[in-house]
Amino acid sequence: MIRRSVLAILTVFFLPWVSTASFAANPSGEGLTLQGDYVQGGLVTGHTLPGTRIMLDGTPVRIGRAGGFVFGFGRDAPPEAKLEAVFPDGRRVARRLAVKQREYRIQRIDGLPPKMVTPSPAALARIREEGRKIDAARGSFSDRADYGAGFIWPAKGRISGVYGSQRILNGEPRRPHLGLDVAAPVGTPVVAAAGGLVTLAEKDLYFTGGTIIIDHGHGLSTVYSHLSAVAVAAGRTVRQGERIGSIGSTGRSTGAHLDWRVNWFQERLDPLLLVGPMPE
Repeated sequence: MIRRSVLAILTVFFLPWVSTASFAANPSGEGLTLQGDYVQGGLVTGHTLPGTRIMLDGTPVRIGRAGGFVFGFGRDAPPEAKLEAVFPDGRRVARRLAVKQREYRIQRIDGLPPKMVTPSPAALARIREEGRKIDAARGSFSDRADYGAGFIWPAKGRISGVYGSQRILNGEPRRPHLGLDVAAPVGTPVVAAAGGLVTLAEKDLYFTGGTIIIDHGHGLSTVYSHLSAVAVAAGRTVRQGERIGSIGSTGRSTGAHLDWRVNWFQERLDPLLLVGPMPE
């Protein structure tokens, strides 16, 4: 099972939706099971009947052939989310999920070269093109279920940056940091946090330098950035724990570290909620 710091298990069997039938009308006990972190940055996995339609705040959640699915809450998710399910026989249920709110750190980084804080027009064009590649890699859906085996730390080192922190570069507020930074010497091994399909492997992106994205199924992917070496190519399937690259300081980086991120499609989730303490 996926380990989480705040584990909540919700099994829906008896909640009516408006005036329609409830799960209690199903004598076999079939229904909708959710497990995960109901918190900003949290991941939730679930299972239901194949052919069920699920909506999260009005947005469809894709269901796999076997009935598995995932969804997540972003950094600034509101305190409540509405989950609705329509089963193949027409039964409907809805549940409001309380989403725990968080406070985030403010981090100031001064002394960066001005061109790295305010890119030139030529650099902006490059950034946009690279952004399209990254969005495409993060936006794909597959029926893989590698995420079900859980996640491990992709590298060992000092945690130097946490999810959700607001960075102020040279005095200018920037977007929140939506990953987890692990500081370690250049060349330190980086492994796949879970098995999956490599959908992007680039050695020199403007912001993130050496970058790898791995698809773990159902829109869930992990990103590994600032790598000094990229040891896999797009289209390759990797195993959990397999070496995929090395820590570096490429792209916009102030020191050797791995920026590790977890996505549900375009939503950024908190990697720390998926793993236990840093191994010795």
